[in-house]
Amino acid sequence: MNCYKNQPWSLTFRLLLLCSPYFLLNSSCSPKEKLYVAHDFAFVGEFTKGLEGPAVDRDGNLFFVNPHHNGSIGKLDSLGNFSIFIENLPEGSTANGIRINSKGKLLLADYTGHKLLEVDRLTKEILVYAQDSLLNQPNDIAICCNDLVFASDPNWKEGTGNLWSVEKGAFILLEANMGTTNGIEVSPDAKNLYVNESAQRNVWVYDLSEEGTLSNKRKLISFDDFGLDGMRCDVLGNLYITRYGKGTVVKVSPQGKILEEVILKGKKPSNIAFGGTDGRSVFVTLQDRGYIETFRVSHPGRAFVEQKKPK
Repeated sequence: MNCYKNQPWSLTFRLLLLCSPYFLLNSSCSPKEKLYVAHDFAFVGEFTKGLEGPAVDRDGNLFFVNPHHNGSIGKLDSLGNFSIFIENLPEGSTANGIRINSKGKLLLADYTGHKLLEVDRLTKEILVYAQDSLLNQPNDIAICCNDLVFASDPNWKEGTGNLWSVEKGAFILLEANMGTTNGIEVSPDAKNLYVNESAQRNVWVYDLSEEGTLSNKRKLISFDDFGLDGMRCDVLGNLYITRYGKGTVVKVSPQGKILEEVILKGKKPSNIAFGGTDGRSVFVTLQDRGYIETFRVSHPGRAFVEQKKPK
């Protein structure tokens, strides 16, 4: 697999992106715009202890899991109008992280079914993308070039976790006996994979090869308190990490330096996604409030720009 053939995150692509009218118009901040200040985006119901996801499609719709009950999938349009996209996943399935692949399909980490599900956004058809009973519980996922999927796999009871890739419908074990693996993300240039451990409060970074193999594992940053959950990159490679229990989202540079910390209304942020008209609106699912919160940032998200590429 050649990850860099026609790779949109090549140096040439990033230079073109940074100089393009689209980027200049949408990543520059007006003098009056308040960045990194959270507020409520939409009320999505009382049952939010399993609220997770989220992912934004190319049309600006925000998808997230478990708004009404475990196994449900919620949807917010670009104006914040809430609806139930799927009332019930197949029996035995409960989703956690969501990503959207190059075909526009939703990929759901089904932690009770030990599988990844693929959902058609138009027909709502649900298929099994991959399944393996050896997994503890696929928790969060990230998608790289050519739709290579990476999945975290925590064992909360034992305080351990694994790291997997998914190719051609099969789970492939990359590393076992880590801490409680959770948030996972690929850098904009597809040269690094980030994985965090919730209970141990570490964020690890690996070199990612053209073939999708990992090497040179090293610690990016660690924290002294509270937990870590979902995380996403912007186009400059900065990581936005949800701090579960602390009620913040921390922005960390590719060098491991804390750049910003956004204070949320809720204390239990579970995951995060970039969206809005310009990719600079961040949406946060929380497990202790009936709202999804949002705040503005300086640069669009990696996945947002990827989705806006011509197909």
